Amino acid sequence: MTKQERATRTRQALIRSAAVVFEQHGYAQARLVLISSGAGVSTGALHFHFENKAAVAEAVVAEASQGLRDMSAAIRRRTDTALQALVDTSHALMDRLRGDPVSRAGFRLSCDGERAAAPDLRMEWHHRVRELLDEAAAAGTLAHGIAREEAAAATVAVTAGFEVLGRHDAEWLSPYRLTGFWQLLLPRLATAATLPLLDPAGTGAAPSTRAHALAAFAVKEADGKAALTAETS
Repeated sequence: MTKQERATRTRQALIRSAAVVFEQHGYAQARLVLISSGAGVSTGALHFHFENKAAVAEAVVAEASQGLRDMSAAIRRRTDTALQALVDTSHALMDRLRGDPVSRAGFRLSCDGERAAAPDLRMEWHHRVRELLDEAAAAGTLAHGIAREEAAAATVAVTAGFEVLGRHDAEWLSPYRLTGFWQLLLPRLATAATLPLLDPAGTGAAPSTRAHALAAFAVKEADGKAALTAETS
C-alpha cells in the first residue's frame, strides 16, 4: 500500500469515526481524542488531515452531500421515469439514514444549527426533488394542475420528518413508512397513464423487501380502519 493510499484510508476512517462521535455526543461535546481513537490513530494523525473539529465536521457533511448526489445520479441513470427516480431516491436516502452514520451525522450537523457554516443537506434534497418533479412535468408524467413547489415541499417535509423522528425510533425510517407515503401521494402526482407503472416501494428494493413493505403498510392501514370502526360503533 502506498503512502497516499494509507493517507486516504486514514482520512476516511477519521470521517466515519467523527460521524459516530458527532451522532452520539453532538458537535459541541464531541472530542477530537474520541474521533482519533475511534479511527485507530493518534490525535497528531488527525491534525495532519484536519485543522480542527470544525474542519472534521465539514468533511463529514461534504462526504454525506457527495454521497447524496452520487446516489441520486446513479438511480436516475437506471430509472425510466423521473417520478420513479424520485421514489427510488427517497427509499435509498432512508436506507442510508438507517445504515450509514456519515449520512445521519451529515444531516444533523448541516440542518440542526450546530454549525452555521455547514451546507444544508435538506436544501440539497429539496433541490433534487424539485429537479425530478420539473423533469416529470416536462415529460408529461406529472398530473395536470400540480404545483411543483408545493409537491416538493410536501415530499421534503415528510422525508425530513422521518429523518428527525428516526433518530429516536428507527421504525420511522423503515421501508413501509415511506411506501405508505408514496401510496398516498403518487395518485395525486402522476397521470392516470403513468401511475400503474410506478412502484411506491421502490424498484431498487429486493422483491422480499418490497413485498414486506407493501404488506406491512396494508396491515397498518387495516388496523387503523378497524380501530376507527370500533370507536364509532
